[in-house]
Amino acid sequence: MIPKEVAKILNEQIEKEFYSSNLYLAMAIWCDAQGFEGSSQWLYDQAEEERMHGFKFIHYLVDVDEKAVVPALKKPPVGFKDIKSLFDMVLKHEQFISDSINEIVKVCHKTNDYRTMNWIQYFVSEQIEEESTVRTILDKLSLAGEKNIFWFDKEMVTIRNNADSSNQ
Repeated sequence: MIPKEVAKILNEQIEKEFYSSNLYLAMAIWCDAQGFEGSSQWLYDQAEEERMHGFKFIHYLVDVDEKAVVPALKKPPVGFKDIKSLFDMVLKHEQFISDSINEIVKVCHKTNDYRTMNWIQYFVSEQIEEESTVRTILDKLSLAGEKNIFWFDKEMVTIRNNADSSNQ
């Protein structure tokens, strides 16, 4: 068993992870409809990764004999101004998730739950990688400018492939 405070915040994180999955799915669909094939594929991959993160939290709670709760999810936005504002939103969301993971670490520390604190380190490291990747995407988008969006979207395939190879 883990402290109830920790179980509560982990269940809250499950909701955030599955919302993240839905948010990235909505973004991927928008990119698909706009012809941004590279960006849509990257976002579809992100949606699946966030879904798997949600499952990791569920499995951890079950493994430590706690109740995992299937969350109700709010509907993500479905329309976006442009590709730049979409990826600005991705970065802002990843920073929100990083803050949320850090809050879990604080609660673990406060309750002396070293087992969960050790387990959550995977997500601390994951968030560093996620934010870095999105900043790289925004840098490439900025370099491409409005006239080279096609180049940027093709470059997203490279970013996606690099992420795939580092996860193997």
